[in-house]
This record gives sequence, C-alpha cells and structure tokens, in this order.
Amino acid sequence: MHLQLVPDLSDPMSVPDAELAQRERAPHERPRERMLLYGAAALADVELLALLLGGGRAIQRAQAVLERVGGLLGLAQSCPHELLDVPGIGDAGATALAAAIELRRRIDRLALPWGARLDSPREVETFLRSLLQGATQEHFLVLGLDARQRVRMVRTVGVGTLARVEVHPREIFRPLLRAGMYCCLIVHNHPSGDTRPSAADIELTQRVVKIGLFLGLPVIDHIVISDRGFVSMQEAGLMDLEGDVDYDDALGLEGLARGALRRTRRARRGPSGR
Repeated sequence: MHLQLVPDLSDPMSVPDAELAQRERAPHERPRERMLLYGAAALADVELLALLLGGGRAIQRAQAVLERVGGLLGLAQSCPHELLDVPGIGDAGATALAAAIELRRRIDRLALPWGARLDSPREVETFLRSLLQGATQEHFLVLGLDARQRVRMVRTVGVGTLARVEVHPREIFRPLLRAGMYCCLIVHNHPSGDTRPSAADIELTQRVVKIGLFLGLPVIDHIVISDRGFVSMQEAGLMDLEGDVDYDDALGLEGLARGALRRTRRARRGPSGR
C-alpha cells in the first residue's frame, strides 16, 4: 500500500505554493535584494514583515500575522503574547515584531516640535499618536507652552475607562502654573476610534477655557485623537464661551497663577533682569 501525506490546507504553514514561488524568484525579485536595490518603499507590507521574521516560510508567516491581527493597525496594537498564537510565530518572531513597533513609536515621539513655534495643532499629531495609539483607556494630557508658543511640558493628568475620563480643572492647571507656562493645549483620546467630541467633552472644554482666562493661562485648543482620527475643537468652532466662570473650580489656584506670572515676567526680561 502506498501512503501519501496530504497537507492541512487550513494551516498556512503547510501550503508550499507561496514558499516555492518565493524560492523560484530571481535573486533581484526577493524582498531583501529588492530593498537593497530599490529601497524599503518598494516592498509590500507582507514583505517587510517577512524580513523582520526571517527564516523559512517567512512570507507565509508574515501573511498569517496580518490576517490574524487585522492588518498593520491591528499589529500595532498587538502584544508579543498575542502574536505567539499565530501559526509559525515563535518567541523570536513575536518579540522582533513588537520591538519594531516600539521603535517606531519612539521615533514618532521625537516629532514633538520642541523649541519651535507651534502654529497648528496638526504639528503635534504624530507625537500624540505615538503616546496614545493602542490605548484601551481614555487618557487626558496637558501640553504647556511658553510665551513664544513652544511646547515646554507634557503631563498626563487623568486616566479613565474605555469610554470616559474624569478630570478636575485644578488637576489640569496645577502643573502648568507651577511650571510657569504661558498657555496650553489639552488632549484626550477616544479608544473607540470615533473622534467626534461628546456633549461632555464640549462642556468640559468651555469650563476649562473660562478658568484659563480667569487665571491668565489661556487654553488655545482641545484635541481629541484616536488611532484613526484627529479633531481640533478650536478648528471645529467648539470652544465658544457661554456664561460666567465657576470660581469654585479655580479656588486655590490664584496663588499659583500669581507665581507663574512672576516667573513668566522674569523669563521675558532674561538673566540680566532688564
């Protein structure tokens, strides 16, 4: 009796066609050689992942990863333990992919326009996404700017749940006043992916803007960001003021505001005091 093993077609690792085609490619058509010849931009997503994974059946294993996690965006949100569930992916491959994603995030963090005037909220989009991409909870951040509108501090002042984060104006303004900031941006993320500001977002924004004016520390924008979207509430016209400031919200911050004003004046005069 002649026995023949039949490959399991449900397992992408057992199907030899893609690997055979890869081996039969001319040398200059293989991912590694193509990158050297034409640059990384000439390679498809699956080929770039295959180079990170290395080893046998790299193209098939890379394709299996993309299909399992839902593309590059899903890969950016995956942890090494989740990647280990993909057939053909071991510790080396899972950690190599996770390391590449983390390196990309760290590179994006260098996009913060430190030392340069901030003329548009879009100039901090890449930096903010590097901090918040893949987050499963809402985070509330403040970016402190100096008198020349340069970013001088970044602080997380609140972490909430999947659908909300609660912050008090005192938590927003205290670090800014202590550092002598001139104005600020406030930022929070929507893990759901929908960046449309909620009624609560708009109410909090108007409340914080009023207090900032009262303290002499203007809030110039409120940014809502997600993995797929970005909304400037200033550009959307959602920061118009209505009503009076709630002085209870600002209670206890006046002293810090006076100290911040003195530090700002000294900074403008320079070390000579003139």
